[in-house]
Amino acid sequence: MKVAFVSEHASPLAVVGGVDAGGQNVHVAELAKALSILGHQITVFTRRDDPKLPDQVTTADGYAVRHLDAGPPQVLAKDELWPHMPQFADRLRQALTVEIPDVVHGHFWMSVWAAQRAGHLLEVPTVATFHALGTVKRRHQREADTSPSARLAVESELASSVDRIVATCSDEVTELRVLTSVPAAISVVPCGVDVASFRPDGPESTDSAGRRRLVALGRLVPRKGFATLIEALPRLAGVELVIAGGGAGPEPERDRLRTLADRHGVADRVQLLPQLPRHAVPALLRSADVVVCVPWYEPFGIVPLEAMACGRPVVASAVGGMLDTVIPGHTGALVPPKDPAAVADAVHQLLDDPARREQYGRNGVEWIHSRYTWERVAEQTVEAYRRTVGARPSRSPLTVIGA
Repeated sequence: MKVAFVSEHASPLAVVGGVDAGGQNVHVAELAKALSILGHQITVFTRRDDPKLPDQVTTADGYAVRHLDAGPPQVLAKDELWPHMPQFADRLRQALTVEIPDVVHGHFWMSVWAAQRAGHLLEVPTVATFHALGTVKRRHQREADTSPSARLAVESELASSVDRIVATCSDEVTELRVLTSVPAAISVVPCGVDVASFRPDGPESTDSAGRRRLVALGRLVPRKGFATLIEALPRLAGVELVIAGGGAGPEPERDRLRTLADRHGVADRVQLLPQLPRHAVPALLRSADVVVCVPWYEPFGIVPLEAMACGRPVVASAVGGMLDTVIPGHTGALVPPKDPAAVADAVHQLLDDPARREQYGRNGVEWIHSRYTWERVAEQTVEAYRRTVGARPSRSPLTVIGA
């Protein structure tokens, strides 16, 4: 099949770890690679954010990346991109006209809007993966939510006007059914993990000074819950916390976390590392006694998958995709978000029981290989495409323009 991925801000070529570069970039890159290995022709369309970028790059993984002009060719926060989406959609339509794909697959709400707008004009079915829903973000971030004011209305209409939604977890399906009374056809296809890189055997980072180690990964933003981990640390004697994910320059969240660690008297047991290159992440995960991932909310959450693939038990928030991926009493523990005492209790039980940690690690590896390899995810995605192309429902064009 010929498939056009649309990912306006999350380029698969971007360095993961920036303000708007994270799990979606990894998802787009790995899924494009896996689909290419299966023999499908994948082109990823993303916004040009540097005037020096070529029009097209053919990656070593077999898929192409096309840079479309929409707004100034510079890095912009994703929440500033909405006014440029009509231009992006127009450039997308022009590009797709040259070689019409079988399916257009939008990633994130603005990309889905552009994909739907271009796809409808070309009579190409549109598949949507939202990655995150504005209703959930608004619920948890409230006044801190910087999303464009049109987001909720646009997402609501998209949820009923695209040809198919590929949701990444069962919790998202529940949210989608609340979002619109008549949702599009929905397939649940999770994110995946690169099991060739993330595996139990291999080098470990060994600078723990003999302490038991907790490892957390992610962008340094409040919603990732790193503050909860620091607040749990006074209850965990002799345990260090390694947080990897900050940028090279000044970051308010890093400063806030350092201040919090000082206030709780655990600054000597907290390491705040810069964002690691992808090839260095498995060694850090393997160095952990327990991997912790306790965001306020999380549309899916790739870190727990990577940790389990490395044979490490996980303590995670009982939110979003982690309700599907982390099996309590089998691969780790689920705790309420923003609850340092619950985190400390779950971690303490695992640290005091080496046999349980080892068993959870073995169980996690088996669980990942049975459900979450990118090959399996790609096969499920292709099935969703075929069902969409084979039985395309009659959908109306978008009426919400707003940009």
